[in-house]
Amino acid sequence: MLLASASDAVVIGFNTKLDPGAQRAVDASGVDVRLYDVIYKLTDDIAAALKGMLAPKLVEQIEGHAEVRMVIKAGKAGNVAGSYVTDGRIVRGGGYRLLRAGKVVAEGRIETLKRFKDDVREVATGFECGIGLSDSPEIEEGDVVECFQMISEQPA
Repeated sequence: MLLASASDAVVIGFNTKLDPGAQRAVDASGVDVRLYDVIYKLTDDIAAALKGMLAPKLVEQIEGHAEVRMVIKAGKAGNVAGSYVTDGRIVRGGGYRLLRAGKVVAEGRIETLKRFKDDVREVATGFECGIGLSDSPEIEEGDVVECFQMISEQPA
């Protein structure tokens, strides 16, 4: 019991019972003791405990693409990509990749997203918008802004 208490361990018993002396030691030390009489309950609990210990996996989800049709000078704020959303949606605060001729030129976060003069959260397929990119990359007409989100997935 002393070793289990020192290491915050869980003591597992199968097809057994605690005698009164062991029960007093468990109560005094605060060790977690789990007793099972059916094997599949034991394996289910261990699998659930291990799943809880695993960190969630981050998965990239592509939200959409926008073609840069015009580069707008915005003074100190840097350049804004006047764009047309070709598929999916562009989301403010999402990650972006700036693609030129199929190669990644820059990566970062979508800082601002405007539709006419209004700030918007997202712009859907078939609409035009102004996209302000973090780190002020060099934007050219014909570039493609790929928007993505990182989604956390619990491992199976």
